[in-house]
Amino acid sequence: MEVGFLGLGIMGKAMSINLIRSGFKLTVWNRTLSKCDELVELGASIGETPAAVVKKCKYTIAMLSDPSVALSVVFDKDGVLEQICHGKGYIDMSTVDADTSSKISEAITSKGGSFLEAPVSGSKKPAEDGQLVILAAGEKALYDEAIPAFDIMGKKSFFLGQVGNGAKMKLVVNMIMGSMMNAFSEGLVLADRSGLNPHTLLDVLDLGGIANPMFRLKGPTMIQNSYSPAFPLKHQQKDMRLALALGDENAVSMPVAAAANEAFKKARSLGLGDLDFSAVYETVKTLEHSS
Repeated sequence: MEVGFLGLGIMGKAMSINLIRSGFKLTVWNRTLSKCDELVELGASIGETPAAVVKKCKYTIAMLSDPSVALSVVFDKDGVLEQICHGKGYIDMSTVDADTSSKISEAITSKGGSFLEAPVSGSKKPAEDGQLVILAAGEKALYDEAIPAFDIMGKKSFFLGQVGNGAKMKLVVNMIMGSMMNAFSEGLVLADRSGLNPHTLLDVLDLGGIANPMFRLKGPTMIQNSYSPAFPLKHQQKDMRLALALGDENAVSMPVAAAANEAFKKARSLGLGDLDFSAVYETVKTLEHSS
């Protein structure tokens, strides 16, 4: 199957590599074309523009950093819209808001193409291991056609109905995750300042009702002040912002998420945006030292 792939960041690169290794023929594009080199070594072709990729491929997948990039790749000169047509499908796996997804969907379908939003739950390691959770919505026929690719990139795919539902589900999941990370950070600092061993706290948490893979994976590296980016903090803050906007839209009070968002914004102001989202831990430590 000939598939296009737009966006070779932390996630897109890992997902593309899995598709190639599973026998898919891939044509790839990235704004910084040098990021395509590793994929070319594995057998991928390069498309000079998003339009060139769509022209060549029946199906094109996008994994982009934020709503503005997702829109520009579709609507700008040499973008997806210039070559999308009847018989071609566009699958946007970026994390964006429902309005952005709807705009892209309307543009793609007005040209005769089919559209699916399919944001993922999971970061670098699940992407590398093909263990993402895929949250798809849009055209069911395209979803069914994409299942062979989804089965390689993920451990489970959900079809959630109309366009926008995938985006909303992803934002809810990441809002919960960001709020949990802040509470976890406060707990680690509180344990340490109270004279407790943070490693022992991790052991206790892992044996209780709130044991979870995120605490298990991130806790030891946070204690070591190591924040190699599996999911960059700047993207987590973007998702908190979009989730809070969804809360505004639906008149849902979200004081915990709002406080978490402020902590991520503080972390960005400290220059931590490109580190892993667990680096929000540094803001709690900073506040403790300054008080």
